Amino acid sequence: MSETYDVVVVGAGPAGYVCAIRAAQLGLRTACVESGSYEGGLGGTCLNWGCIPAKALLESAALAHNLQHHGARMGVKPVEVEYDFPAAVKRSRIITRKLTAGVKYLLGKNRVDIVQGRGRLAGAGRVAVESEDGETREIATRNVVFATGSVMQTFPGFELDGEKVIGSREALGLQELPAKMAIVGAGFVGVEFADVFNAFGVEVTLIEALDTLVPFEDPEIGNALERSFRKRGIRNLTNTRVKHLDRDASPMVLTVVNPDGSETAEETDLVLMAVGRRPVTENLDLEKNGVAVEDGFIRIDEWCRTNQPGVYAIGDVAGQPMLAHVGSHEGIVAAEHIAGVAKHPMTYGNIPSVGYCHPEVASIGMSAAQAEEAGHEVVTGKYPLGAHGRALTAESADGFVKIVADAKYGEVLGVHMIGHNVSELVAEVGMARELEATLDEIVGHAHAHPSMAEAVMEAAFAALGRSIHM
Repeated sequence: MSETYDVVVVGAGPAGYVCAIRAAQLGLRTACVESGSYEGGLGGTCLNWGCIPAKALLESAALAHNLQHHGARMGVKPVEVEYDFPAAVKRSRIITRKLTAGVKYLLGKNRVDIVQGRGRLAGAGRVAVESEDGETREIATRNVVFATGSVMQTFPGFELDGEKVIGSREALGLQELPAKMAIVGAGFVGVEFADVFNAFGVEVTLIEALDTLVPFEDPEIGNALERSFRKRGIRNLTNTRVKHLDRDASPMVLTVVNPDGSETAEETDLVLMAVGRRPVTENLDLEKNGVAVEDGFIRIDEWCRTNQPGVYAIGDVAGQPMLAHVGSHEGIVAAEHIAGVAKHPMTYGNIPSVGYCHPEVASIGMSAAQAEEAGHEVVTGKYPLGAHGRALTAESADGFVKIVADAKYGEVLGVHMIGHNVSELVAEVGMARELEATLDEIVGHAHAHPSMAEAVMEAAFAALGRSIHM
């Protein structure tokens, strides 16, 4: 294996492996350093213990929920539904193994050298790689790209023990379901797991310190999701903090602080922590080599460059938003910049955000409040899915599409959606924003009927004051 490269990528998650492949496609001699084992390494958290297995379980959950609650109405009268969560987990692992094997194949196909071990910056143009047996060797490279990802975080008193207090990784591999589960944190990870375990018969309590579920989305979205979850029997405790957990009690006792300051003791068999992630920047020798790190994240510009020549960072380690598709896109931007062919820098104001619970949540761009703060005169259009043919045929009429636009020019500024398959609708608005499209241009395109995509068109019609179907 050659020891001199044009690019060495440290990390083989969705940011790192995409960067390595794109760099190799551009004719750069490329290596990808990965410390994980086969299952848990290539593809990173996303493929192994995050996005992909979680979505597999969500599909199983949707099937279970629909059979129980909509089957008879839709003409399919199920016999008593029997849950087999280990079978659902097994299916998710099969999908994961297929995709991680695919990553290995793609790296090989593009002649990327895979280097097993932990990489760190050893100086200008040098990466030190420590193998599992403790041996270290140096690789010379013109450029290094850090894509080391992130890990779960928690807080004192709620440390993970793998049995009574677990994180997302353990949740994705459970072989026995509890009767009661408390999920701390109602961001996308928390609400997705609430969806899964509720559908499989677990009594779920979702606890969020901020005012609504998915608190970083438009408040209307969070409120709508809370109503939908409540109908399914998921308890939602918002503006509520966890204070103490008695792990020795049976069942465990979780003390929470209510919005009015009073305390309540909640009984639970299992606690799932979903309070965010922190970047993996320790033991990389970044600051020792002058690379700027702020609040644990590597500082980068719109081309994913750090403050040091030839050093780039992409993915979760480079800061918010910590999303797999952001990391992959950053990987392409970084590779193309290194190769001298970059055309489009990162535009973080146009990143889609998606939660795959049922109903799904998706947004891109500005909320009405953000648009007004930015100096826009704002117009909004909202279309309820209860009036939408395709949503009704899917027995999924909860939700709406809300579009935000500039009142003077009609330029689309953002969209906020909750409902059936809205994850598949957000790309249209993302492209509209890239092209600075207007409301008139959206309604000027004939959307397929019947389709969920029509809901975007209907919201645009509403913003123009020309609603057709409401």
